[in-house]
Amino acid sequence: MNWKVYILRCADDTLYTGITTDLERRLVEHNNDNKKGARYTRTRRPVHVAYQEQCLNRSDASKRES
Repeated sequence: MNWKVYILRCADDTLYTGITTDLERRLVEHNNDNKKGARYTRTRRPVHVAYQEQCLNRSDASKRES
């Protein structure tokens, strides 16, 4: 499974960092879904991908996210 670490730029110009295996799906969730999107991004929409990086596994992605 391919993991990605990503950074979103929020509408208020703050940054949010996360990990996922499907960045397109996750971006839709952050922008549209109040149950699956992160609480932080819900009030800071719209969000846009500012950076993404592929990782070999979830452990590596989590370490990069920190």
